[in-house]
Amino acid sequence: MGVKRDLKAGIRNERLTARDAIPDGLRLEYSLAMAEVAGDTLPVEPGLVVSGFFPIRSEADIRPLMARLRARGARLCLPVVMDKETIVFRELVPGAELVNTGFGTRGPGPEAAVLDPEMLLVPLSAFDASGNRIGYGAGHYDRAIARLREKGRHPRLIGIAFDCQEVAEVPFEAHDVRLDAVLTESGLKTFTD
Repeated sequence: MGVKRDLKAGIRNERLTARDAIPDGLRLEYSLAMAEVAGDTLPVEPGLVVSGFFPIRSEADIRPLMARLRARGARLCLPVVMDKETIVFRELVPGAELVNTGFGTRGPGPEAAVLDPEMLLVPLSAFDASGNRIGYGAGHYDRAIARLREKGRHPRLIGIAFDCQEVAEVPFEAHDVRLDAVLTESGLKTFTD
């Protein structure tokens, strides 16, 4: 088990370094390309609850994509770190005040409704062609997805990354959750079993 964790840590550091090396202007261009590619093609019916995220560090900025999904009728929410183990998804409504929500990002405050997302746009460190992902190491999304599944919910999981974050193989562990698709600047890659 420790060997896989060490492998994951090495891959995580390597791919985040590659992501960090993308110049800001190019990162913005790639983020806009993601909105262009997926903004009108992701399956969204009115009322679908979609969890996005506001970018931290060198993550893709999916706010333009989220705006496109909202315009198509999606209900948006953002992950909020409640403690070291748990995140909840609070509804993001236009005009609501944003507060510090952990990890250097902002989001809806405690008065916002807590929702169960039906689609999660998931940040990550690395992914492979089978839909396996490496997160940031805290396991927040793995636990949140497990809690949703315990409630009988099975959200569509779409990783958000840049092409430079793809690796040949992600070491897979029992608690890891596979993605249904990953969106990069060059398109939406869908994974099948």
